[in-house]
Amino acid sequence: MFITLEGVEGSGKTTVAKGLIKILEENGYGVIYTREPGGNKIAEQVRDVILDRSNIDMDVRTEALLYAAARRQHLVDVIEPALKGNKIVICDRFVDSSIAYQGYARKIGPELVEYINDFAIAGKRPDLTFLIDVRPEVGLERINKDKNREINRLDLEEFEFHQSVYNGYQELAEKHSDRIKVIDGERVVAEIVADIYQMIKSRISYE
Repeated sequence: MFITLEGVEGSGKTTVAKGLIKILEENGYGVIYTREPGGNKIAEQVRDVILDRSNIDMDVRTEALLYAAARRQHLVDVIEPALKGNKIVICDRFVDSSIAYQGYARKIGPELVEYINDFAIAGKRPDLTFLIDVRPEVGLERINKDKNREINRLDLEEFEFHQSVYNGYQELAEKHSDRIKVIDGERVVAEIVADIYQMIKSRISYE
């Protein structure tokens, strides 16, 4: 099963992923965790370029294409082999992130960004996506309080940008309600993990 976690900056996806992996492994499931942009050697190199704070003049279409390129390499090197090995893949971000960030917030247009990524992923979509729903102001406050978190280029955007990302995610969740499950991310992590685990378990049992 291919599962993705989505959300604004500071939504707690990584923390939720760690808890989710723990409970899945404790219940006998084979699982791997990966992230985007990145997840393998080439994609991590692209990630460094995308998130480098010195690249503030990067063209928005260049940014979108770099994300798609990194995603393609990550998909063929990490995600697809894991799925063929009958693993549950937990991926921190996937195409929905590009649509929310570049399509909506960068104003390229969600349809164009989806078109670019359709070429990159060749039809490979997540089975389930969990949108960790955290208001952008809450997410940014968390980031500012976390002294161990490295501030990247996206963190430095104006609040309007982050609000646009949030709004984009809401539209995606409404459009793809069969795949994207909205999870209240402003609760304690244990509750969030428990809710997601039950949804995954139910999906596995159904299939």
